[in-house]
Amino acid sequence: MSSQKMAVRGMHCASCATNVSRALAAVPGVSDANVNLATENVRVEFENDAVAVEALVEAVRAAGFELVPADSEATGAQQPTRDRAAVREAQGRVFFAWLFTLPIMLIMAGSWAFGSPWPSPFLHQLLMLLLASPVVFVVGNETLFGAAAAVARRVPNMDVLIALGTLAAYATGVFALFSSLTSFAGIAAMIMAFHMTGRYLEARAKGRASEAIRKLIELGAKTARLLVDGVEREVAIDTVASGDVMAVRPGDKIPTDGVVVEGSSAVDESMATGEPVPSAKGPGDEVIGATVNQHGRMLVRATRVGADTFLAQVVRLVEDCQTTKVPVQLLADRVTAIFVPTALAIAAATFLAWLVAPEFMGTAANALAGMIPWTGNDLGRLSMAVFAAVAVLVIACPCALGLATPTALMVGTGRAAENGVLFRSGAALQALVEADVVAFDKTGTLTAGRPTVSTIHPVSGQDEADILRLAAAAESGSEHPLAAAIVGAAKARELELPALAEMSAVTGRGIEATVEGTQVLVGSMRFLAERGCDTAAVQSAAERAEDEAQTVVAVAADGAAIGLLAVSDPLAEGSADAVRDLRRLGLQPLMLTGDNERTARAIADAAGIDQVEAGLLPDEKLAHIRRLQEEGHRVVMIGDGINDAPSLAQANVGIAIGTGTDIAIEAADVTLVRGELGGAVQAVGLARATLGSIRQNLFWAFFYNVVTIPLAMLGLLHPVIAELAMALSSLTVVGNALRLRRARI
Repeated sequence: MSSQKMAVRGMHCASCATNVSRALAAVPGVSDANVNLATENVRVEFENDAVAVEALVEAVRAAGFELVPADSEATGAQQPTRDRAAVREAQGRVFFAWLFTLPIMLIMAGSWAFGSPWPSPFLHQLLMLLLASPVVFVVGNETLFGAAAAVARRVPNMDVLIALGTLAAYATGVFALFSSLTSFAGIAAMIMAFHMTGRYLEARAKGRASEAIRKLIELGAKTARLLVDGVEREVAIDTVASGDVMAVRPGDKIPTDGVVVEGSSAVDESMATGEPVPSAKGPGDEVIGATVNQHGRMLVRATRVGADTFLAQVVRLVEDCQTTKVPVQLLADRVTAIFVPTALAIAAATFLAWLVAPEFMGTAANALAGMIPWTGNDLGRLSMAVFAAVAVLVIACPCALGLATPTALMVGTGRAAENGVLFRSGAALQALVEADVVAFDKTGTLTAGRPTVSTIHPVSGQDEADILRLAAAAESGSEHPLAAAIVGAAKARELELPALAEMSAVTGRGIEATVEGTQVLVGSMRFLAERGCDTAAVQSAAERAEDEAQTVVAVAADGAAIGLLAVSDPLAEGSADAVRDLRRLGLQPLMLTGDNERTARAIADAAGIDQVEAGLLPDEKLAHIRRLQEEGHRVVMIGDGINDAPSLAQANVGIAIGTGTDIAIEAADVTLVRGELGGAVQAVGLARATLGSIRQNLFWAFFYNVVTIPLAMLGLLHPVIAELAMALSSLTVVGNALRLRRARI
């Protein structure tokens, strides 16, 4: 299974997005296509890699749209330019539309003031037609051509509704020159002018909704100073290749991810880690692209460029989330699929009903004639039928439904990214809102994740240095945090580590190794006991260390316990506050750890967690989460994203704790870039605010149509008011989503 993100041109409404999705899904080999109307992008899922891009492009072209293949980085980089171009084009159409529509409104006002068509009945009708023509056929040409293409392909969309409404109103002006039919030609121009104004305001609002992506992209450096034969040469960032050496002066952004090869400085990494204190960097240290060099000049060798950099990964993850769907959107999708055909049928039924039974249909209009000046109770049967049908066509455009979810998802996930919280999908966002249990790993999640060897307890007759030297040699091939602590302690004592002959790791238990011909075991007390070692000599020391929230690492040589290492990893700052806040939000906390019961309980007590499951292997953590789910709970698992990968995948929502370039993007549904547990609280708050906005948007989108369509059918809604209301409904949805930028979390 693979996927590709592409740009779609020519979409105007939810029906357009539905038609694109259907066209792509019909291509053999495509399993799914998620179209985002707000970003004008589509994420295509493939069953295999044999699907030709040309087939996708042709399928979308046949549906009346344009598909532009592009990777996510290029798509994101081009989004601000496309937004600005769309706003400029819409602004030009609005200016031209109102240039002719305002005189129409002045002429109408003059007619109302004089009580008769001004300057004369015939000239009035002729002026309406002449002024409306450029608005309908020049300004509205894109809408008319789009409607014609949609009708030809039998995939009606919003363009069809607007085109039918404006053309029907315009046609009355033609017939009014030779008959008693009331002319709505001026109204046709006003409908198109309001429609273009709504499109312009919508384009501006959508540009603001995508601002988070723009800000992320703009964080990156635009140029780099390459060092070639000892000479600095400034080049564009996209020409930098892996292995190039870059000179980074004080105050410069580091152009791309790399390793310091010369010089030292302090680097502001708050963009990536949220840490306000600059981080000291010297030769051999990794640096992140887009972070800022504070002081000294450094030479940095590029290790990751382009789409492989940390910043590009963040942008890609945010964009990928924005092209997914939230499960709550499924109802809107089903409605949208039949919305336009249903609206056309309702408009036709309205037209016929006014022709056949005008007295019955006009009951409400006649009753409210004194209160609503545009009820048209003095119009003829045919004129009133056109009046009501046009109002239905205009008011029924499904724009708000199409924008309800993607705009909120764009703003919410963008706001989350700015706070160091990365969602992989909209489904993860909704699942986080519905969760009721949060399970924590201990090491590196609740604790600081920087364990140190605090005490060495040798068995009588053994030497502390020998115990540490053997343990460090055995652990030198492991990447576990405890292994790093042991090796670090040996280096701090300047111990020379012997060569490691053989080594095998037993997941969740310990290490078996051969060091200088000695069979060495390093791991938990349980691990040594399982290998037949007598641990009685270190049992009391182990219990004392565990009561002090220290992790015990026992060491055995040739089948006999020779001592133990007590490793301290204190509770991380803010962990207790995060646990308290998550409990306040309705999530029941528990700890799932491979550490022993005493150490786990001490850390849990400090963090404010009552329920602890200790001594668990990775598969036992997985089984515990499954049991909770079988009991009906929705579980959030928070871990380091690597050791807890099975549990993170099994949980309803997996949250990975990660910092900098070590971010475990693929290990979980949500990643906390800054490595702080408080980010989980922000994730829940943002998820709830975003889903709340989506639900509000969907409610008002449905409510708007449920209320206004019947009013239009009964002749109580003027077509111009209907078009204005339609435009305002879309703006209301986008505006409500934009409130997430200021939401308190």
